[in-house]
Amino acid sequence: MTTLNSTELKDLISETGDARYGSAPEGENSPCDRITDVAINEKSFGIRVADTDNGRSKASLLINKMYAWRGYAGTHRLDDDPNRITLSASDHGEVVGTVTLGIDSGVGLLADEIFKDHIDHFRNNGGKVCEITKLAFDPKVRSKMALASLFHILFIYGRRIHNCTDVFIEVNPRHRRFYETMLGFTRLGELRTNPRVNAPAWLLWSSLDHVQEQIERFGGTSNHPGNERSLFPYFFSQKEEEGIARRLMSLG
Repeated sequence: MTTLNSTELKDLISETGDARYGSAPEGENSPCDRITDVAINEKSFGIRVADTDNGRSKASLLINKMYAWRGYAGTHRLDDDPNRITLSASDHGEVVGTVTLGIDSGVGLLADEIFKDHIDHFRNNGGKVCEITKLAFDPKVRSKMALASLFHILFIYGRRIHNCTDVFIEVNPRHRRFYETMLGFTRLGELRTNPRVNAPAWLLWSSLDHVQEQIERFGGTSNHPGNERSLFPYFFSQKEEEGIARRLMSLG
């Protein structure tokens, strides 16, 4: 489940600040593991893989803070799992955003708990599936660019490194239109109850071929997006994507 509420989504949609990539935030530790930096209105965020106990702990604190704020049930922890990639966006060492990509394996996806019948349809047709989970952003960060950067890096991991074909996300009903409009997801099946947070959830799906097409068409055009209203103009350009993909492969 995601942890953005409708007010925050509206704020993200209305954010119009310019951004530049590549300048390192002052005060960030361990620059060797940083994937990229996103500078937004003179504020810079470092994006890295949360692959240490400390990194996962910081991301978990943000997730639980946002869940508690919305009244979602449960305590949510990020564990060391080879089939899950967690990214974090940090401002001077403070995690202000996080999202996780789950790659299908023998234990399946989290979404299988209530939507396995729909996901199995794609598996049975030869697809390799993945899911986006545990998206959380500090309310003080209102940036399309930071959000798009996290999603784009997840896409690179899913498609380029793990050869996935289809991506799923479970969302609260009040978030559904955001993902449909801003990222091109499609609703599958009926509304069900997610027992992990004791809240209703839709299952949304997108083909990673479609995501690639949108990135090739719109990526890196945020300064002149025309009539395009999605997040894709705020994704990286193809040249930037190539550089980030090489960086991810070098990180292993």
